[in-house]
Amino acid sequence: MSTEQKSTEQKAVEQKAAEQNLKVAVLVGSTREGRFGPVVTDWLLGHLEARGDLTADRIDLVETPLPTTFPSFGGELPPGDAELLAAVSPRLEAADAFVFVTPEYNHSFPAPLKNAIDWHNRQWHGKPVGFVSYGGLSGGLRAVEQLRVVMAELNAATIRNTVSFHGAAQCFDTDGKAIDPAADAAAKTMLDQLTWWAQALRDARQTRPFAA
Repeated sequence: MSTEQKSTEQKAVEQKAAEQNLKVAVLVGSTREGRFGPVVTDWLLGHLEARGDLTADRIDLVETPLPTTFPSFGGELPPGDAELLAAVSPRLEAADAFVFVTPEYNHSFPAPLKNAIDWHNRQWHGKPVGFVSYGGLSGGLRAVEQLRVVMAELNAATIRNTVSFHGAAQCFDTDGKAIDPAADAAAKTMLDQLTWWAQALRDARQTRPFAA
């Protein structure tokens, strides 16, 4: 077998493995100017990319904004709104799991993240959701607790273990790496749990489609 044939076969094997990977949509919840969210998100994506069983899709609500005015029940979307949703909805539909990266605003989570959640329904059904939060003393944990209630209403399964950064600006070095090794260990634990649930629920949806 020639080197070229081996290379072609190897690429085919890698492509097949990539297609079997679990797809994880990472939602960047903050759209505030000067936000810290991208630092936390890039750190998390480094953990996702280091794994061989997960494929990450970063959905940044600054880059892909969604409409804020909902149509009447049964009403049609204006063309511009439909285009905005088309940039996000299929990606959520294709995801096997989600991770929300969120700060805490007034003991809750940002309005743009709630807006993104509310524009969708079946995309969340029967899928797991993990959380990475950041903030001041609370580390965004109160935002996570409220997100658990919201996602339960949408038939999603939230992961028990979370990652939280208290005093987030002091938690990363200039290269965007977490200063405390415990954060990396927490990310691994959360992603391990997310992977277990994502695989189990994907198998279940393939066997019996989820019915709300």
